[in-house]
Amino acid sequence: MYKLMASLLLGTSLTCAAAAAPANAKPYEHVLLISVDGLHAVDLANYVANHPQSTMASLQKTGVFYPNAVTTNPSDSFPGLVAQVTGGTPAVTGVYYDDSFDRSYFAADSKCQGNPGIEVNFAESIDIDDTRLDAGGTPGKPMTQIDPAKLPRMLVKGECKPVFPHDFVRVNNVFEVVHQHGGRTAWSDKHPAYEWLNGPSGTGVDDLYALEQDSLIPGSKVKTTGSFKAEREFDAAHVKAVINEIKGFDSTGANKQPVPALFGLNLQAVSVGQKLPKAGPGDDAGLIGGYADANGMPNSGLAVQLDFVDHALGELVGALHDSKLDDTTLVVIASKHGQSPIDPSKFQPTDEDPYTKMPGYAFHIADDASLIWLKPEERAKALTAATEYLKDQGKALGIGQLLTSNQVALAYQDPASDTRAPDFIVTVNPGVVYTGGKKIAEHGGSNANDRNVALLLSNPSIPPRTITALVQTTQVAPTVLQALGYDPKELQAVQKEATQALPGTPF
Repeated sequence: MYKLMASLLLGTSLTCAAAAAPANAKPYEHVLLISVDGLHAVDLANYVANHPQSTMASLQKTGVFYPNAVTTNPSDSFPGLVAQVTGGTPAVTGVYYDDSFDRSYFAADSKCQGNPGIEVNFAESIDIDDTRLDAGGTPGKPMTQIDPAKLPRMLVKGECKPVFPHDFVRVNNVFEVVHQHGGRTAWSDKHPAYEWLNGPSGTGVDDLYALEQDSLIPGSKVKTTGSFKAEREFDAAHVKAVINEIKGFDSTGANKQPVPALFGLNLQAVSVGQKLPKAGPGDDAGLIGGYADANGMPNSGLAVQLDFVDHALGELVGALHDSKLDDTTLVVIASKHGQSPIDPSKFQPTDEDPYTKMPGYAFHIADDASLIWLKPEERAKALTAATEYLKDQGKALGIGQLLTSNQVALAYQDPASDTRAPDFIVTVNPGVVYTGGKKIAEHGGSNANDRNVALLLSNPSIPPRTITALVQTTQVAPTVLQALGYDPKELQAVQKEATQALPGTPF
């Protein structure tokens, strides 16, 4: 029990001392990785129980289900997916959140002058035009969608250079390994900033199809995330891109290409269904988001989104079958993060900008956890006073646990020497969400609802099995490489953190 609680609170690994052994053969020709953001283990279990004829139920009947899988801490989208594709936690990847801070970077317009240390937000903010679905460029060509003038800067041998998303992650990933072995790779996601999947080499993903989730719904001033229907349509476009790839085309369907050895997509419909309180543009007026009770019974809006995801999975599985690829493809369903709270009675909206008055403050990100950075030039003098401020404000801010700089150093990296590690990490009491009232759930924290996510491996040849052991989503990465016949030790994070492949796999 102590090891489980330590893992949930600090994000440490429970893997064994030795990394997974190299695969001896090539069990599968393809791996299709599907990230369903927000999908808890209980959501998957409930849906299968209540919809025994569903695609999710069918996949579980030919798969290995891990009901006690946990994602990273912090449990945000970037570190959550980084874990699945690198095998590493933020301690080695350097990725703590989508929106974070680096003490060595300079602002986009700074010419690398002045004091270093800035917010690093790799999301819609780096698009050429974040109001447009295509982000102002050409989907399938992320470099046409990203504006270099909006990127942070770093000094490299005295030269001030832009930091592209692929420069940010400190270790390689599964797409790079597969690509380097000659396999084709593809991915579809919610921002062009997911160009970071190219990895440090900059060449990991052959076909990266990204639309902008924070674009405006045509004819309105509402973002895609403000409508259940708009989010389903957003996801449907990514499903179509992957089906094109299954059929032997690129993501746009315009050019013939080999079916990728490693490919997949992210689905956002469930996450929006959990966070959006009521109907938006194009929705049936009576739809309500979130959960009805602590057992995970979905309200009408979330139920529609879950049904959509099941249908989307059916389309993908059907396309694999039609292309005679179902037997040779391992389907991996995972989640970057969960969502908190499930129990609506626990919801406690709290000031979304609570830390700006603390001594030495530089930047924070607060969803249902808080990561806080002090100004590098003021850190030494302000650290003690900042710590006392957080302790004094603990009750008002809903702080359940405060990781001080010394504790962050033990769990991750030392903020005194590492450019990324936060000075403080705040874990909130269950149900606390930093919000101005526009959402009813969030992710990013270390509570069980944030971290206990769905994880399922499926193929027609796999006998159904449920493995109740605690596993980490970092274990997806070495499992993917083993499934394709590659050595997991080709991943730098697997070596550094001794990450094992998932237990109970038939390969």
